[in-house]
Amino acid sequence: MSPNLAAIGYLIAAVCFIVSLRGLSSPATSQRGLQAGILGMGLAIVITLLSLQQPSVLAYVLIPAALVIGGGAGFYIARTVAMTAMPQLVAAFHSLVGLAAVFVAAGAFASPEAFHILVPGTTDTIKGLSLVEMGLGAVVGAITFTGSIIAFAKLQAIMGSAPIMLPARHVINIAIGVIILLLLIWLIVAQSTTAFVLLILFSLLIGVLLIIPIGGADMPVVVSMLNSYSGWAAAGIGFTLNNQALIITGALVGSSGAILSYIMCKAMNRSFISVILGGFGETGGAATAGGEQKPVKAGSAEDAAFMMQNAQKVIIVPGYGMAVAQAQHSVRELYDALTKEGVEVKFAIHPVAGRMPGHMNVLLAEANIPYDVVFEMDDINSEFGQADVAYVIGANDITNPAAKTDKTSPIYGMPVLDVDRAKAVFFVKRSMAAGYAGIENTLFSQDNTMMLFGDAKKMTESIVKAMTGGGH
Repeated sequence: MSPNLAAIGYLIAAVCFIVSLRGLSSPATSQRGLQAGILGMGLAIVITLLSLQQPSVLAYVLIPAALVIGGGAGFYIARTVAMTAMPQLVAAFHSLVGLAAVFVAAGAFASPEAFHILVPGTTDTIKGLSLVEMGLGAVVGAITFTGSIIAFAKLQAIMGSAPIMLPARHVINIAIGVIILLLLIWLIVAQSTTAFVLLILFSLLIGVLLIIPIGGADMPVVVSMLNSYSGWAAAGIGFTLNNQALIITGALVGSSGAILSYIMCKAMNRSFISVILGGFGETGGAATAGGEQKPVKAGSAEDAAFMMQNAQKVIIVPGYGMAVAQAQHSVRELYDALTKEGVEVKFAIHPVAGRMPGHMNVLLAEANIPYDVVFEMDDINSEFGQADVAYVIGANDITNPAAKTDKTSPIYGMPVLDVDRAKAVFFVKRSMAAGYAGIENTLFSQDNTMMLFGDAKKMTESIVKAMTGGGH
């Protein structure tokens, strides 16, 4: 395939990726967006195979074989992974992108003639710009790899979610950052193998040190930021491979991931710079609530059913508890039952509900909840004051009124859903254990709150049965 024709094909693939990102921004268009992304990736793969500069039978056997193995593994994982494990799965996939960037950089450094990056007229001197590209690609890739592994371990509970604070960690991180910069300069000036190996090792180390001080409550932001890192690593690979599609795709992923991380930080009242630099400037992790546990009122499914049936407006707030219990289909049954009774039902989604952006939207879409009754926090917060009932399903930290009133709280200033303003609040929770931020939710002890202790799916099913007479 001619270079000009390949460039046009890669441009079409890039347009498909842009259309895909646009489609994925809404549950209503997410399937079309996904299809556009698949089409773009398939086109890019075909063009790359047809554009091999030194085609061989071995290349046309190994590459399809790798596609079948990798695609098969991806298909199996996507079909079997639980929605609750999606964030750690994303982190694991990011780690592979970072590792691929390191491998490509290492391959280019070891065999520059195969990548056509030698200075003309020489046999072993790599172009200075190519050394910059592969050096930066290796650094970002190595940071992404180890950072994603730590994020995966925290989300999977292999490691504790609490921040790990090393003494003088900021000084250590700055010192390692300076060392990485000096090694990069050494690599560019001297094309040193020692510099390249040390550059990768120190980058792997800083990836660990940047993520371990970040607490579990900030992990959704970390996953999004690592997504951005993986994009920039892919762009670096694109420069090394002289592949325009990879450069464009990596830049799209990198920039969109950074924008999403900024939006999430704003939604959580976190400093964007502080989070991506491993909590730089922060004093520590989330504090646990002190003092005596305030009394709470425990309710029953029958109580909730009676109140909802006689309500004019009910707002349902899904959270991680719904994902854990896989209660989305039971929630759909509740929505249908209330709607049949003439009750106005809406859903309120916090930007960081669950463990990653869009987590709740995907679950509700899976249960065929109509898109026009699902609202983001800014669009529905003013309506809680007119709601007769707020039904909260395990959405702990994002409903905590302490974020608005307690200046000593670790989440003070974080925008939350104003469920406390509803006439009655039913909060489904397995126990009184603290949420991901590790603090007590003052909503539990309010006069208008009743706790519904138990599994979210079973509790919601019991409410539906009580409403429809199925429990008698």
